[in-house]
Amino acid sequence: MRAFTTLTALVAPLDRANVDTDAIIPKQFLKSIRRAGFGPYLFDEWRYLDRGEPDMDCVQRPVNPDFVLNKPQYKGAEILLARENFGCGSSREHAPWALEDFGFRAIIAPSFADIFYNNCFKNGLLPIPLASAIVDDLFGELFDGYCLTIDLANQKIITAKGKELSFEVDENRKYRLLNGLDDIALSLQYADKIRYYETERAKRAPWLFAD
Repeated sequence: MRAFTTLTALVAPLDRANVDTDAIIPKQFLKSIRRAGFGPYLFDEWRYLDRGEPDMDCVQRPVNPDFVLNKPQYKGAEILLARENFGCGSSREHAPWALEDFGFRAIIAPSFADIFYNNCFKNGLLPIPLASAIVDDLFGELFDGYCLTIDLANQKIITAKGKELSFEVDENRKYRLLNGLDDIALSLQYADKIRYYETERAKRAPWLFAD
């Protein structure tokens, strides 16, 4: 998992409330559990004019020119600005996989669905809840090429006008993001203790380890 420390990046605005996980990554793409390769199908039904299927070559598909992520001024955006209740619906972990694979590192919204919010941290995405009035202000400030700086260590967002916005994040989740630790990497920090336990366990109960 990529570490998240400080990010200065282009912002893409998704001015919709209640964006559910089926919109983020439609159900037909859930057959794979590879984590990678979902980026081309992010917001599939909104980005394209045909129905997407797994393993389709998206380069040749007809795109919806009115959808925000298809507009050239938002190409390469790493911060998604959205409205309330982002990530609602089913609990599919494929949703943060698709967002991360597309290139997003952070999502700013007034609120997030709980399971989606938790899944973001497990996959290297930083979801930042801010008050609705602040999100309104950010939408109002947007212009082509609008960037924000996110300083996770100090829990601050610095706007294009230089204004600092504070945000809250759980200390454990913050530590894991700063150090790029998913659940497996976090466990492997205790590899020596795990090996010691397994060795001692085998001595005390050798019959459990017999071939």
